Amino acid sequence: MFKTKNDTLYVILAGIFITNAVVAELIGGKLIYVGDTVMSIGILPWPIVFLTTDLINEYFGQKGVRRLSFITAGLIAYCFLVLLLALQIPSAALDGNVTDSQFTAVFGQSMWIIVGSIIAFLAGQLIDVTIFHFVKKRTGQKMIWLRTTGSTVISQFFDSFIVLGIAFYMTGKIDFDTFLKSGLTGYTVKLVIAVLLTPLIYLAHWIIDKYVRPETE
Repeated sequence: MFKTKNDTLYVILAGIFITNAVVAELIGGKLIYVGDTVMSIGILPWPIVFLTTDLINEYFGQKGVRRLSFITAGLIAYCFLVLLLALQIPSAALDGNVTDSQFTAVFGQSMWIIVGSIIAFLAGQLIDVTIFHFVKKRTGQKMIWLRTTGSTVISQFFDSFIVLGIAFYMTGKIDFDTFLKSGLTGYTVKLVIAVLLTPLIYLAHWIIDKYVRPETE
């Protein structure tokens, strides 16, 4: 079906990337407590997105990441349009059916999250790919952890505050103090997960180099 192992690898990584990005948008309206601070549960899939970003960066270069980022942003926008349409269609008055108010309470919140996430997503991805290749040019094939974690540390800072600001602060869902605390909490959680996933990056590199051996750009 695919001409080369490179094609298969790119499709697998792209599938993981897109699935986690879209799932993050759909669940992002739920706030949870981390200690005494609220955080969007949509944060949880994002470290996987950035992990696959780093792998695509490594094996397919900046063009591969940018192409996939714009495709994903378009798919997120498509989700936005489908949800917008679904919100306008009245629910059937049947026992046990989801009511309009219930549906809106869950997915109506996702509207602003999707808007904020598209902006934050593209900004974070462009920052991530730039820093990743800046570090890689100076370290070569060594210090994988530095370029993966380093790019995530900076890009996730912008991503965390942009989406939270647009989706929750600008809409009046949270005040400024909560915005700062939640942003820092979410950023910290994502960084901790990213660091914990570092061994998985090395494992993925080993598997790809041993069994797939894609042509690097």
